[in-house]
Amino acid sequence: MDIRKLQRVIVDGLEDVKAQHIVVFNTEHLSSLFERVIVASGTSNRQTKALASAVREEVKKAGYPVPRLEGEANGEWIIVDCGAAVVHVMQPAIREYYHLEEIWGEKPVSMKIASSPKKLVKAEPAVAPAATKVAAKKSAARKTAPAKKAPTARKAPAKKALAAPVTRVVGVKKSVAAKKAPAKTAPAAKAPAKKAPAKKLARKA
Repeated sequence: MDIRKLQRVIVDGLEDVKAQHIVVFNTEHLSSLFERVIVASGTSNRQTKALASAVREEVKKAGYPVPRLEGEANGEWIIVDCGAAVVHVMQPAIREYYHLEEIWGEKPVSMKIASSPKKLVKAEPAVAPAATKVAAKKSAARKTAPAKKAPTARKAPAKKALAAPVTRVVGVKKSVAAKKAPAKTAPAAKAPAKKAPAKKLARKA
């Protein structure tokens, strides 16, 4: 039995029913019972059951022994035992919880898989630098614009502040002059008092 042909047949069966995130691991150094572990995701119970049955039919058509199925009644995690390769068809929540990649994923097998998650990530870095450059230019323009307007806004209140003490000083001078004016006219009122003794002397004579 050629394990490479078997894993290709299994992956083709999974891709026919649009399985997600298909990964293949070499497990010869970890177990003597099987040589490959293949993990794939289905979005619902209906899809996981369809994926398991598609793998079984493809392996059967290729002339290999008919695989055994486990967990088909539940549909959340179905195991397809193909002899030298074991296929785990899982729903995303179950796959994230058990994370079989930590157990069997020491030696991944490179294959041409249409639903491989690595191909979906390649297009992201090409857009990121352009977006960061535009954001950097906008932030630089915002920092330079307020720096030019700041000096003119601060100088305007300084000129108005000088006018206030001047008006206060002028008002103080006027009030002081008004208070001193009555003090000079006060002695003029005592002049008639000096003429009274002169009339008394005239009568005695």
